[in-house]
Amino acid sequence: MTSDGSPTPEGESGLSTPVGSRRRFFQWVTGGLAGLIGLGLAIPLFGYVISPALKRRVRPWVDVGSVGDIPPGEPRQLDHITTIQDGYLESRSHKAIWAVKRPDGQIKVFSPMCTHLGCGYRWETGEKTFKCPCHGSVFDIDGQVLSGPAPRPLDLLPSKIENGRLLVVFKEFKSGTAQVVEL
Repeated sequence: MTSDGSPTPEGESGLSTPVGSRRRFFQWVTGGLAGLIGLGLAIPLFGYVISPALKRRVRPWVDVGSVGDIPPGEPRQLDHITTIQDGYLESRSHKAIWAVKRPDGQIKVFSPMCTHLGCGYRWETGEKTFKCPCHGSVFDIDGQVLSGPAPRPLDLLPSKIENGRLLVVFKEFKSGTAQVVEL
């Protein structure tokens, strides 16, 4: 109130009000620190949750046997056994593959699935062909289609020879397409 009894307008009391108060300052500091702590916790958590979706599974080279055990000109069915690590869970994958040693010593390794619908095929020794029992596709020793509904040759798997051992990377391919599409 002024000396004449009228109420004083705000800010004219003679006392200066601070622009910021100590309480307001500590609220800002506490909020900023809480935000930094939250961000520091959120980034690793986000990385932990999202990173598996961004990683592509590593496919290792697997030793499937000695090159000397594969006779030239006669396909051999070999076991491709690998251990798959998924987080803390470890499982074993067992697949059959076909290896063919050419007369020049080169080895072709075929996926065990027919390119028509993904059925397993077998080698017919008497006819010297791979035959799919599901829909009748027939392939020659080089994997080329001789007859049937298969849209493309047998799928080749990456392979290499080290110290007389055949190493193979197992891959899966989409069936029923003329183009090779890796899954």
